[in-house]
Amino acid sequence: MLFGSSSQTYRTCGNASCRCHSSGPKHGPHLYVNYKAEDGRTTGYYVPQPLQERVQGGLAAWREFYAVSKEIAELNRQIMAAERPGKTRRQRN
Repeated sequence: MLFGSSSQTYRTCGNASCRCHSSGPKHGPHLYVNYKAEDGRTTGYYVPQPLQERVQGGLAAWREFYAVSKEIAELNRQIMAAERPGKTRRQRN
């Protein structure tokens, strides 16, 4: 399981005579994983081609875990709301 999301980029290389600097396609796609670091800043890292499938699987596992966690949290909220005494809501003026 890996926390974050992925993005793909296409880039030009350092060779000035390469097709990517003129009308040809750029090099890529290059996969990056993006996530929020502990300091709150968004950061990321490059994923080499041989690891891309494994990393995508880890990111998919995170998304599934997150979705199930949200469902559990919502069920817990509903249970607590049902057990709360005085279920009536105050009227706003």
